[in-house]
Amino acid sequence: MQHRTAGAHWVSLGLAGLLLVPLASQASSSLAAEMGCYNCHGTPVRGDAPSFERLSAKYARRQGDAAAEQHAVDELLRGEPLRHIPVHEHLSPETARRLVHWLFDGGK
Repeated sequence: MQHRTAGAHWVSLGLAGLLLVPLASQASSSLAAEMGCYNCHGTPVRGDAPSFERLSAKYARRQGDAAAEQHAVDELLRGEPLRHIPVHEHLSPETARRLVHWLFDGGK
């Protein structure tokens, strides 16, 4: 009987995980705030950092293009070619993926 209970527990956890996937993408503006992204990309922008609106407009043209999204994740994690952005370089790959996906979806 314990096996059935344990099995049901794992099934419940799996279903809960599937339900949380949409919440993860919805929480990306919160994630951006938590990671401090708005310090440079918010209103007003800092220096020559692009605003989230500008980034979203750029990426919206490639929405649904998994290769383009992965390329943007890789660029974010590397920082810009001519200067390092330590905050970008210290993001986890999962956090970078969630933020980029949020921008590809329009940043809303």
